[in-house]
Amino acid sequence: MHMSNKLRWGVLSTANIGLKKVIPAMLRGRLTTVAAIASRNLAKAREAATALGIPTAYGSYEELLADPSIDAIYNPLPNQFHVPWTIKAAEAGKHVLCEKPLSLTIAEAETLLDVRARTGVKIGEAFMIRSYPQWLRLRELLDERRIGELRSVAGFFSYFNNDPANIRNQVEAGGGALMDIGCYLIHASRYAFAQQPSRVVGLIDRDPAMHVDRLTSAILDFPGGQSIFTCSTQMVPYQRIHFFGTKGRIEIEIPFNAPPDRPTRLFIDATGDLFGGGITTETFPACDQYTLQGDAFSKAVLDNTEVPVSVEDAIGNMAVIEAIFKSGASGQWETPNR
Repeated sequence: MHMSNKLRWGVLSTANIGLKKVIPAMLRGRLTTVAAIASRNLAKAREAATALGIPTAYGSYEELLADPSIDAIYNPLPNQFHVPWTIKAAEAGKHVLCEKPLSLTIAEAETLLDVRARTGVKIGEAFMIRSYPQWLRLRELLDERRIGELRSVAGFFSYFNNDPANIRNQVEAGGGALMDIGCYLIHASRYAFAQQPSRVVGLIDRDPAMHVDRLTSAILDFPGGQSIFTCSTQMVPYQRIHFFGTKGRIEIEIPFNAPPDRPTRLFIDATGDLFGGGITTETFPACDQYTLQGDAFSKAVLDNTEVPVSVEDAIGNMAVIEAIFKSGASGQWETPNR
């Protein structure tokens, strides 16, 4: 199937994240080439293909999935179309890298386990942070117990968008802060502790007109410690995450939207000096996390190894999201259903 050492990708839709971030990055990949893009509007697909230098444009998603020269599909469709089109792509024999969150519910994500087993394709969730140097370094630092034993994670992620026409502000499209950006804070906490939380509590403030959650906070109770976070879609843009251990602290300065054209920094505080005297700064050269994500997924396909973020991992994340929503409604601690 693979004529070259690069995986040939097709992109489902002209979604913004694809056009602005992911496709340009994958065009520069070591193991990725973007061979086709599809829209339900052929003119739109052609316009995107021309702008980005993609050889083939299709006027329907079905045509893209039927193209025998495509190895893998990148699915950046709105959340409610993640699972249905991931299934269609898998059944067409294509590997799928699907935008986060992989599904709207645990039950929906679980249908992908059977699909994956039946079709034999790779399916992964696009948490691009998992292929990025500062996050790989965090794993190393935690594993070598540089900060002692991890006991606490504290994160914040926000931006401002109150446009009712925006997909992220539509309940039926799986909009709102928790699904869009809270998922990163949950994923990061689960990744750091390498565990599922045993129970969670959530506080949710919904927009009175749009009904999506616009300010959500949670406490995740892990066997190894605790995580707290706040996310918001109607606040000053900000993001930061801290990992606290018995002997030190790690802080990632720009954890999620790492810029492709500027270095990023991670701080290790070994002494707890409140004026910062004990802080070591590690700097990571500019690189594009979407390029790295495409290469990491492609490598897993070419080498037949596990993708960076598996369906099982996605289900674990979804279970926490569902439990936080449940807790927001019940006012009680809730147990993630995985």
